[in-house]
Amino acid sequence: MSRTEMTANLKLPAADRLLELRRQKQRLNASILLVIGAITVWSAVETGFSVSALVSGAGEIFRFIFIDFLPPDFTKFGKLIGPALDTIYISFVAMVVGAVLSMVLAFLAAATTSPHPYLQVGVRAFCSVMRNIPTLIWGILFVVAYGLGTLVGTLALIVTSIGTLTRAYAEILEEIDMGQVEALRATGASYIQVLAQGVLPQFMPGFIGWSLYKLELNVRASTLIGMVGGGGLGFAIQKGLKLFQFKEVSLAILMVMVLVLITEWITSKLRERII
Repeated sequence: MSRTEMTANLKLPAADRLLELRRQKQRLNASILLVIGAITVWSAVETGFSVSALVSGAGEIFRFIFIDFLPPDFTKFGKLIGPALDTIYISFVAMVVGAVLSMVLAFLAAATTSPHPYLQVGVRAFCSVMRNIPTLIWGILFVVAYGLGTLVGTLALIVTSIGTLTRAYAEILEEIDMGQVEALRATGASYIQVLAQGVLPQFMPGFIGWSLYKLELNVRASTLIGMVGGGGLGFAIQKGLKLFQFKEVSLAILMVMVLVLITEWITSKLRERII
């Protein structure tokens, strides 16, 4: 809006100014909707998306799901117990190792506990790189270095855990009550004593909550990592797809869903008890 228009609006009665502002907001909303609609149409054309194409493939989708894919082949359950346990092992080890390393890095990355501002910036930059590279990419890189197996999945999840948890833990540390910390410093307490007596008691509830939440995420992510060679149920799913054993794949996916639900239930109960 130009200065002339603003001056003219100020000279209008209050009701007229309100009406004019409402019209301007409506025009702005209409312009935003028009831009969103244009981008949507353009994207649909570029991707070849259309309702007719969606409808034409619906029959094949239903045929695959209800004939080739379902019902699951429960006779393969014993065969998939090992991969299911591997998924749990990978997720748990990655959570524990990632949480411990992230806690150390978080104390260096938080403004309230970092011994030096440059160290804080460096640690945050490092963790940002770890966090912004997708887990799948880390899995592919580790497969090249270490070959197929559960070690690959564990390492990939540890790296992404460091990126995510360090940031979360650092934010928890920056929100603590600094009054307790300053009181300890005033008594002449050392840096380690301040951390142990003034920071850790406030930090631990958030640390436990985020660590358990990351365990839930790891169970889901381990399936994707497994499909590129990281072991667990994801690897079993990928192998079944290549061999067209779709009913076995269906059972593996069902087991992943059950593992996720059980993990969420257990972690929620632990949070209620501990936090």
